[in-house]
Amino acid sequence: MTGPVASGLRAAPGWRETRRRVTDRAFRAALLLAFLAAVAPLLLVLGYTVYRGASHLSAAFLTHSMAGVPPSSAGGGIYHAIVGTVEMVLLSSLISVPVGLLAALYLTEFGRGWLPRSIRFFVDVMTGIPSIVAGLFVYAFLVLGLHRGYSGFAGALALAVLQLPVVIRASEDMLNLVPDALREASYALGIPQWRTVLSVVLPTSAAGLTTGVMLAVARVTGETAPLLLTSFDNTFINNNPFSGPQSALSVFIYNSAQQAYAPAVDRAWAAALTLIVLVIALYAGARILARRSALRQR
Repeated sequence: MTGPVASGLRAAPGWRETRRRVTDRAFRAALLLAFLAAVAPLLLVLGYTVYRGASHLSAAFLTHSMAGVPPSSAGGGIYHAIVGTVEMVLLSSLISVPVGLLAALYLTEFGRGWLPRSIRFFVDVMTGIPSIVAGLFVYAFLVLGLHRGYSGFAGALALAVLQLPVVIRASEDMLNLVPDALREASYALGIPQWRTVLSVVLPTSAAGLTTGVMLAVARVTGETAPLLLTSFDNTFINNNPFSGPQSALSVFIYNSAQQAYAPAVDRAWAAALTLIVLVIALYAGARILARRSALRQR
C-alpha cells in the first residue's frame, strides 16, 4: 500500500507515543505543583518561626524560668515549661502506652466476635474527638469533681486520653504485620499462645511498636487546649506534677503570644521554635525506627 493512506498508518504509532509523553509530562507537572502547594505553607511557617525565634534562643533562655519577670521586660526563659512538658508527656505515656499495647494485643491475638469490633469502633471515635473535649472531661472529673485542682497530673490524664487511640491503632497495625507462619511454627512446637505472644510476636514487632509509641508522643506534645483546663500555667518551676499548676511549652506560647509587649511575643516565637524542634526530633526518630523495622522484615 502506498500513498497518503500508507503514510498516515506509519505515522499513527509515533503520534500515539508523542501523546503519551505529553500526557505523562503534564501529570508529572501537576503532581509537582500539588506537592509544592502542600509543602509551601509548611516551609513558610517553619521559615518564619526560625526567622523570629532563632535570635532569641540562648542557654539562659533554656535554663531559666519566668519567675519574677513581667511580660513587658526582657529576660526569663522556658525551663519551667520544658519541665512541665516532659513530665506530663512521660506521665501520659506511662498511662496510655501499657493500656494501648494490651488493647492492641487483645484485638490481634485474642479478640473474637462482637467485642473487638466494638473496641475498634470506639477507638476510631476517640481518634476524632477534639482535644478540648478531653480537657473538659478531666476538668469536670478530676479538677472539679474530685476537688484535686490544677496539676500536671491532670494535664497528663487529658493527654493520655488523646494518646491512647493512636497507640492502639499504631500497635495493632504493627502486630498485624507479624507473619502468621511465625505463630504457627511456635504453636507446632507446643508453645502456648501467651508464650508465643511474649517470645515471638512482641520481639518481632518491637521496632514498629516503638515507632507507633513515638508518633503518639509527638501527637500530644504540642497540645494546648486540654492543658489550659487541667494543668493551667505557672511561671515558677514546679517539679511535682501531682501538686499545683504546671506550665508547658504549648501553654507558654499561647499565653505569651497574647501579650501586648514585644519581649513576651519574642519569647513566644523562641518557645515555638523549641517545640517545633522537639516534635521534629520525635518524628525523625519514629521514621528511623520504622525504616529499620522495614529493613529487618526484608
